[in-house]
Amino acid sequence: MTALLFLGALIAPLMYAFTNHIDKILLEKYFKEGGVGTLMIFSALLSVLIVPVALYMEPAVLEVGILNTAVLAFVGLLNVVLLWCYLQAMEAAEPTTVIIFYQLVPVLGLGLGYLVLGETISWMQGLAMALIICGATVMVFATDADGKLVLRLKSISFMFVASFCWAAQETLFKKVALEENVWRSLFWESLSMTVLGFVMFFAIPKYRKSFLNAFETNSRRIIGLNVLNETLYIFGNAMAAFMVVLIPIALNLLMNSFQPIFVFIIGIILSKYIQGVYTEKPSDRWQQKIIAVILTSAGVYIIGDW
Repeated sequence: MTALLFLGALIAPLMYAFTNHIDKILLEKYFKEGGVGTLMIFSALLSVLIVPVALYMEPAVLEVGILNTAVLAFVGLLNVVLLWCYLQAMEAAEPTTVIIFYQLVPVLGLGLGYLVLGETISWMQGLAMALIICGATVMVFATDADGKLVLRLKSISFMFVASFCWAAQETLFKKVALEENVWRSLFWESLSMTVLGFVMFFAIPKYRKSFLNAFETNSRRIIGLNVLNETLYIFGNAMAAFMVVLIPIALNLLMNSFQPIFVFIIGIILSKYIQGVYTEKPSDRWQQKIIAVILTSAGVYIIGDW
């Protein structure tokens, strides 16, 4: 992997790290009730922002075959399921803990890349994956109010499903993008997510109510944060889409192991300089988080193929 590809692959996890913290702020400060549904509709509907850009860059988007269009629509559905599981986990835990669980993605991506794309991975990269799994395992356990060791069952369950959806959608997206191109693929993926956003709005009364209530109070600030959030997320998705066709799927997913590092650093900065806005306290199991981040970072470092 060249230095340029390495830097390009870091852009997506950095953008995602910023959105993780904005999501937590929205859930804790503005959407204390019905926050998951509100953010899901916002995210799905704002996916429409990439549609005209993709159409401008590739006017022949309608030339995509029916089968590939259906696959990309399914990719959009996987993104929505991923978002729902991720937000459920985010409500129950702080960003650093939630995102470290995403390190299951490279392992799942390896299996899917092997089965679907015929990609391989070296024993050194396999060792790196083992370290990443160890890092994620560190965050599996927590202590309750009585100091007893408990299993983060809710976070683990939701993040396992989210990780599988991420690995699956990356694999399927790459398969189609290699046959078509990135802009055509982004167009249909984003369009399907936008349609799903309207479906959720009209078909799920609870989500619709919480979404409309968001505009009744602090609407300007909420809309501004959501637009910023989705802009960062869409930009990260676009960069990830281009990177996924340039490097093997497992390596691309492994580059996302930098995301918890970015989340951790941003969390420290927010905790120090924006008191009262952010809910993750510096004293909240930081030693445990540091160990997990070090292990996952070491796993990424020893891949060493760049």
